Amino acid sequence: MSFTNHVLVVANRTVDSPELMEALRERAQRGPIHVTLLAPVRFAERDRARARMDEVAARLVTAGIVTETRVGDADPVVAVQEAWDPRRYDEIVVSTLATGASHWLQIDLPHRVARLTDCPVRHVESRLPAPARAPAPPRPQPALLESVLALLRTSTRGRAA
Repeated sequence: MSFTNHVLVVANRTVDSPELMEALRERAQRGPIHVTLLAPVRFAERDRARARMDEVAARLVTAGIVTETRVGDADPVVAVQEAWDPRRYDEIVVSTLATGASHWLQIDLPHRVARLTDCPVRHVESRLPAPARAPAPPRPQPALLESVLALLRTSTRGRAA
């Protein structure tokens, strides 16, 4: 029987990203893992975060990865500090948006978590799909008769003066 590693995954907006899912699948191929999804969110966003995490947890369980979910403080450093137990977790994955779009990278979260926990931290950078843009409505084309009449009006106004 092989040893199961316990992985703390810190993610919010990227919890259901393909990049994070792939990283967890790759990690599971190296040996059994038990994943705890931790979403640092504001109080008003907790229900929506739980629903998204439950969907992700169901997909991970289908892939053979034991998963549990947890909602934490809106400050990701505080959320990790409250969840961290060195006897429980063996490694951490921090999932962020791409550089430039990520507040968590601006505060250097992966390195701060590594210093706080003294544990191996893997950073997964995710790109969220661009929001679907509605096509621009077609510009109304003036009717041919209206265009001809407008030209006639402007040409006759110029001669009357």
